[in-house]
Amino acid sequence: MRFSHVVGFDDAPFDRGHRGDVPVVGAVFSGPVLQGILVGKVRKDGANAAAELARLVSAGRFSGHLQLILLQGIALAGFNVVDVPLLHEGTGLPVLVVARREPDLAAIREALLGRVPGGRRKWRLIERLGPMEEVADVRVQRAGLSLEEAGEVIRATAVNGRIPEPLRTAHLVAGALATGESRGRA
Repeated sequence: MRFSHVVGFDDAPFDRGHRGDVPVVGAVFSGPVLQGILVGKVRKDGANAAAELARLVSAGRFSGHLQLILLQGIALAGFNVVDVPLLHEGTGLPVLVVARREPDLAAIREALLGRVPGGRRKWRLIERLGPMEEVADVRVQRAGLSLEEAGEVIRATAVNGRIPEPLRTAHLVAGALATGESRGRA
């Protein structure tokens, strides 16, 4: 497989009324083996997700080995929408966004345009990335890799269900970091 060194990012759970930063965890895998964990933070409903993920990917000891960035959805910490093309260009790494099912774009648009600071710009980021595509029993959006390659990545890394192990692991670690124990599905 072309993408043997992968990092999957997910955010930590937070209370609805939370203001400020939210932890973000990256699980670095080499093939099926967990190699390390990256931890950063992004602003709830902010605009720094792509910059923070790029910093985490580029500054750490894994930077020379990573070949792909996986995201569990296009937004972290509420509506801190990741500028996926910018993250791809800034790191030189392909980016694969994975979701179990098609998001409710009408509800997302309504929330962004009606209640979220910078919502118009964030909605444009979502529109610019285009519709989700179905592959390997999940929905994906991508930058820097083909749909065929995306399917190969999902099939090779999803060992405990439909979600790739780097995303599942990041989800579990982020949950434990925030609440003291991991729980729920990735």
